[in-house]
Amino acid sequence: MADVPPAEDLGTLRRAAAACRGCALWQRATQTVFGAGPDHGRLTLVGEQPGDQEDRAGLPFVGPAGRLLDRALLEAGIDRDDVYVTNAVKHFKWEERGKRRLHKRPSAAEVAACRPWLEAEVALVGPQVVVAMGATATASLLGPQARVTRDRGRPLEWMTRVVVVTIHPSAILRVREGGDREGEFRHFVDDLATAGRLGMGAGPTG
Repeated sequence: MADVPPAEDLGTLRRAAAACRGCALWQRATQTVFGAGPDHGRLTLVGEQPGDQEDRAGLPFVGPAGRLLDRALLEAGIDRDDVYVTNAVKHFKWEERGKRRLHKRPSAAEVAACRPWLEAEVALVGPQVVVAMGATATASLLGPQARVTRDRGRPLEWMTRVVVVTIHPSAILRVREGGDREGEFRHFVDDLATAGRLGMGAGPTG
């Protein structure tokens, strides 16, 4: 598990995370991909792990899933600039397929190793509502007993905060031709809108 030093601000925490060796994922990743967004805010979105483009850029949600997330936030009436976005795991885990680096799901041990960074991030940002996007983020925040399909869209409690569980936007991109991609997108927008409503009128909890 990562040894997270005390930090009074996100900048200090980000610099410390860049040197994390809490699991072996750093060895193949380009860099640590820390969260991005306002230092304090009512809403934090937690994804699973960086993808190929995020690993190269050093920023979360800058690839195709990030563009879909931007569209969904807009339709949910949420300003992306007001939202802190991060991932449960800070390094890109991948396997080589030809010339491509494909996402590989982090193990439970890797998720657990990175959890102290996520907890420290959330504590500093102080959101009223946290959105867990995908199974890895959901397990990191709520434990292995939580299920996206069962718990989706329902306000749950985590560390005195409200958690709203939903799918990861990349799951929408993976809907095959003939599937209901638009329906999945609309459901995702509804989940984000629910989180936005829950966070309205409530300041950061610190």
